[in-house]
Amino acid sequence: MVNDVHTVSNYYVYILKCADNTLYTGYTTDVTHRVAMHNAGKGAKYTRARRPVKLLYYWQLSTKSEALKAEAHFKKLTRTQKLRFLRAHNILI
Repeated sequence: MVNDVHTVSNYYVYILKCADNTLYTGYTTDVTHRVAMHNAGKGAKYTRARRPVKLLYYWQLSTKSEALKAEAHFKKLTRTQKLRFLRAHNILI
C-alpha cells in the first residue's frame, strides 16, 4: 500500500523567544515557515510588536489534537516552569 503524502502530516509545538525576552508558544505543521511568518509580522498578534523572534525549541506530535493539547498545557505553565523546561532541554535564553 502506498501512503498518500497529502494524508501524512506532522504537528509541532514550538517556543519562540521574542525581542522583549518574553516567550511565545504555538502549534504548526511547518516550523520553519511559521517562524518566518512571525518574523514577517504575519504571525500571531502577540509577536507582531515583539519582533524579531527566535526559535528556541520545538517538538513533534502525532496528531493535531495532541499538538493543540500540548500547546495549551505549555501555555498554562508559569514563566519559571517554562524556563525550567527549556533548561532541562539544554536551551539557554
